[in-house]
Amino acid sequence: MSVRSRVFLAPLSGITDVPFRRLVRSFGTQLVYSEMVASGELVRNDQESLQRAGADGLGLHAVQLAGREADAMRRAAEIVAGQGADLIDINMGCPAKKVVGGLSGSALMRDLDHALRLIQATVEGAGAVPVTLKMRLGWDRESVNADQLAVRAQGAGVQLVTVHGRTRDQFYTGSADWGAIAAVSRAVAIPVVANGDLQRRADLGGMLRASGAAAAMVGRAACGRPWFPSLVADALDPARMARGFADLVLDHYDAMLDFYGPQAGLRQARKHLGWYLDRFEASVGASAPADRTDLMRATDAGRVRAIVRDLMGAVRLSDVEPEFGQPARQAA
Repeated sequence: MSVRSRVFLAPLSGITDVPFRRLVRSFGTQLVYSEMVASGELVRNDQESLQRAGADGLGLHAVQLAGREADAMRRAAEIVAGQGADLIDINMGCPAKKVVGGLSGSALMRDLDHALRLIQATVEGAGAVPVTLKMRLGWDRESVNADQLAVRAQGAGVQLVTVHGRTRDQFYTGSADWGAIAAVSRAVAIPVVANGDLQRRADLGGMLRASGAAAAMVGRAACGRPWFPSLVADALDPARMARGFADLVLDHYDAMLDFYGPQAGLRQARKHLGWYLDRFEASVGASAPADRTDLMRATDAGRVRAIVRDLMGAVRLSDVEPEFGQPARQAA
């Protein structure tokens, strides 16, 4: 596996599906992760889980697995490796209550012995496919142990670790502590990726310096802004930003309808439409409340297309990206 870029797209549950990953890749981002896939459901041949684990067909195929049982993690890794995954990531960072309540995600940072058993099982199931690990700093500020988990993961064969600079009890509140990630960078010889609060192009240099990380991962900042990881990495073709914003929004919308089917696709697309509308309003000007309501409640695809064209038809991507055309980031 060879990755030249230092900016990746994070796995985001309910967001980094095949249509969104394809769109982000189209701007030049090399490594994008699937949304989290529950290992137990995958081994039971759950169709939604198989869909989440599917390849987007445009580059390195990275699948993130979550679970609490070693056998399920081993078998799930075997499945995705057999389906052509180029990289398998283990989720030990998700803070969602339904995930940690099932003793998965960041709950595993409370039991490093069990976390290690899951890592070993995943590496075994993955075979020759590289395995990476994503975690938080710890469960809370009294139990920051990401460096300890990273050392154990490295010993078990994990080839890269990503650290979100918050503890689980912070969820997404406060600020990510990039400096705290440095303890992980010092503890292991494998590459470390920093994650959390990379919101502006200018953030990258400071994030990498403070964390000592080799690369950075963009998460929520890519919502409604699929070109952003490539912009941060200085890998964005300026000509791409001359494209019409409405064209991008509707291409993504139609791709979701094709992927999920008309009814499910319409529901799945609403959150993305909301983020695109937020981006439009923040950069160009507020839309009428009635237009937002109409767009978010529309049940007819033709009506959605008409509203988007009416609102955004004269706007280019460069108009909604305040950092486009600014000087390149400072070196880390």
